[in-house]
Amino acid sequence: MIAIVEYGAGNIFSVKNALDYLGYENKLTNYKDEIKNADAIILPGVGAFPWAMKKLNESGLVDLIKEQAQIKPFLGICLGMQMLFEKSYEFSECDGLGLIKGSVDKIIEPNLAIPHLGWNKLEFNNRECSLFKGLSNDEYVYFVHSYKAYCDKNYIAAYAVYGHDVPAVVTDGKFVFGTQFHPEKSGDVGLKILKNFVQLA
Repeated sequence: MIAIVEYGAGNIFSVKNALDYLGYENKLTNYKDEIKNADAIILPGVGAFPWAMKKLNESGLVDLIKEQAQIKPFLGICLGMQMLFEKSYEFSECDGLGLIKGSVDKIIEPNLAIPHLGWNKLEFNNRECSLFKGLSNDEYVYFVHSYKAYCDKNYIAAYAVYGHDVPAVVTDGKFVFGTQFHPEKSGDVGLKILKNFVQLA
């Protein structure tokens, strides 16, 4: 069973619908036992980083998430990916989950529209990442965000070019993965990525 963490700040139903379409057992949940017993965990997220972390802290799930992310496949989507990092500077400095070293800050592109919105090509930095099985070198996914991750290149499995490089897929090289784009809104490519993630469990 795939646990989709329900903490009041996620694009939960679109993620659930995608997993339902793929035929994978899943559940929206904020119950610790269900998350602990899940085969894999997805942390969606929309909105502002400090507000989402406040909601997650209020849920009482932070310590459990940090624990479980060390032993089973864990995927953060969009804001959920940004929350994987140590901190964000959105509005004010705010601690994240600290599962990947790095921080989150504004996209600074004076000559481009912000937010970064729409379809953009994935550029692979680590073609061996488990999420990329069956993907070609000419795949597009759907983004909508105004902040991005700033981290060591070793954590970046794929990026998109929007003025400068935007980390699109990050991983700790073990169980933790994050997608800045929305796989559940990225057509067949996104469904393949979700399928590859679930099959890690």
